[in-house]
Amino acid sequence: MSESLPAPADAASELFLYRLSRLQAVAVAPVGRLCQARHGVSRREWRLVVVLFRHGPMLSSELADVAQLDRARTSRIVTALADKGLIARVVIPSDRRQARVSLTEKGRALYDDFFPVVVELDRQLLLALEPHEIAQLDGLVQRLAARARVNLEALDLPKLSRSRSASRRRV
Repeated sequence: MSESLPAPADAASELFLYRLSRLQAVAVAPVGRLCQARHGVSRREWRLVVVLFRHGPMLSSELADVAQLDRARTSRIVTALADKGLIARVVIPSDRRQARVSLTEKGRALYDDFFPVVVELDRQLLLALEPHEIAQLDGLVQRLAARARVNLEALDLPKLSRSRSASRRRV
């Protein structure tokens, strides 16, 4: 591995992280739009449905960690999903600040109906690549994810607060 990579020119749009972010935004946009149009569920709400389907019932704080969202945002999304009847929320009697969340039958039906759509969108996106390129890309993504974790751990910084109130406090 080379530690001396060519530096991008002055344009932020040439940075790999920027290009990756733009790819992610355009690649997942159809998922959010279709889920909202068909089921009235946002992309973040869909993410929590997927996590609960894959991992089963869990504390809302665990859900936030697995979904990589801050706890305040997760709490708002959990409330929205509960209002829509897609998840059940049971407050833990010993700690009323904690709640165990799980998918309802309606939530599982949403997953069963919409997941094949996401699979097809994924398949359509990957049609741009040859099978060997898909395998190569998968390996590269795994290596990049491992390096990103090393970089994050090396910084030894506290987690970011993504709440609006936290950003206002810094001003």
